[in-house]
Amino acid sequence: MITVVDYGMGNLGSIKNMLKKIGHAVSVSGDSKDIKAATKIILPGVGSFDEGMARLKSSGLLDILNTKALKQKAPVLGICLGMQMLFEGSDEGTAPGLGWLNGRCVRFAPGNGLKVPHMGWNLLTPENGNPLLKGLTDSSRFYFVHSFHARCADPADVAGTAEYGIEFTAAVARGNIMGVQFHPEKSHRFGMAVLDNFARL
Repeated sequence: MITVVDYGMGNLGSIKNMLKKIGHAVSVSGDSKDIKAATKIILPGVGSFDEGMARLKSSGLLDILNTKALKQKAPVLGICLGMQMLFEGSDEGTAPGLGWLNGRCVRFAPGNGLKVPHMGWNLLTPENGNPLLKGLTDSSRFYFVHSFHARCADPADVAGTAEYGIEFTAAVARGNIMGVQFHPEKSHRFGMAVLDNFARL
């Protein structure tokens, strides 16, 4: 069972509906028993970094998520803010992140006529042959809404990139820990492909 973590932030219903549409069993829950029983975990998120970490801590699920991800090695997919929280921190705030991936998140520098946040459709370039992006090409388009982007300490953790004034990390993966900066639940057939790849790992 894939469990989408409900800690009060994220497009929970949209993620659940897309996974069901492509034939995968999925639940949405903030109950510790359901998280413990999950075979795969999706950590969604929209909003600010510090608020996301504060809500995750107040949910009482932090220890369980650390156990599932770091000790039991259950596949985890962070989406948007959920991906950013996988890192050690963000320039958006002062709260420490989960620290499951080395690196931190930084703000886009406005300029060259580009507005911040980066919002809308953008092409993704898969990197390092990660199975999360299996079957995708440089013509795959995804929907983004974000002002901050991740900088991985290890380039091997970069699973996909996109460009917005600069090349930035759009997907990450290290073992069972994965994340996408875009919203697969809003990205039609390309988003379905990413969620299906995750479900089949």
